[in-house]
Amino acid sequence: MPSETRVATLECAGNSRVFLVPQVQGAQWELGAVSNAEWTGVPLRALLERAGLLDDACEIVLEGADRGMPKEEPIPPAPISYAWGVPRAKAIQPEVLIAYQMNGRDLSRDHGFPVRAIVPGHYGMASVKWLTRIQAVREPFLGYWQTSDYAYWGSMDGKPVRRALGEMQLKSEIARPRVYETLTPNRIYTVSGAAWTGETDVIEIAVSTDGGQTWAEAEFLDPVRRHAWRRWKFDWLTPKKPGQYTLLARAKDAGGVLQPSEHDKNYGVYVINHSLPIEVFVDDSGGPQP
Repeated sequence: MPSETRVATLECAGNSRVFLVPQVQGAQWELGAVSNAEWTGVPLRALLERAGLLDDACEIVLEGADRGMPKEEPIPPAPISYAWGVPRAKAIQPEVLIAYQMNGRDLSRDHGFPVRAIVPGHYGMASVKWLTRIQAVREPFLGYWQTSDYAYWGSMDGKPVRRALGEMQLKSEIARPRVYETLTPNRIYTVSGAAWTGETDVIEIAVSTDGGQTWAEAEFLDPVRRHAWRRWKFDWLTPKKPGQYTLLARAKDAGGVLQPSEHDKNYGVYVINHSLPIEVFVDDSGGPQP
């Protein structure tokens, strides 16, 4: 079947969990559970059209080959496969792929060989790897992962309800300098990182070098490209005075939404998209050069 190639950012919904205070359960991701790659595959929409998708289908359930018993309560009565339901409206968008290549090469085993889903704009749990089955369903899929695990607290008529995670939230990260890196005083140091969001575009990026008291505009290195991150840089003249300094990055999207300053506790151990504090030391006794 005809294939397409698209660039997309995938982020684990638990990326940056180590920054939550107090410490929470789950893999203690720092800044690295996010990537940006070029994916090649057949649009899911083309497969659904060939299969004759009925009008009353509301979700498309993607099932992977990985199977077992979850470790967290509630434990299901028998081993289950990893499966995720994608809303029909998203599944039929042209950017959603059944991919077999990453960056021009066949998928590796770790990345989902032989085929995987790529659902740009949604957190990584929707991009099911080692794909074995695609099923259209008439009712919302309420599997373990969408109710007991990758879920958050929403509201319906003033009452709390559990909802499945979906669209990635606006976020930026500082990749350089590293946490607790030592910098030389009174030198130009290039702070750099990336910013991304779900179904809109990142249009502004700012950096604070004083823990959020003041902000200065940074420079994007990449143009706007839907569903792909934008790298950025900021040239900082490090202080003459030695000490500990807190760096923050803050993005803004095309709708005027600013990256939050605090974690929304309704998301629990997921969606850690607030401005992350990168603590560095300025020390005149020596350190890495910019």
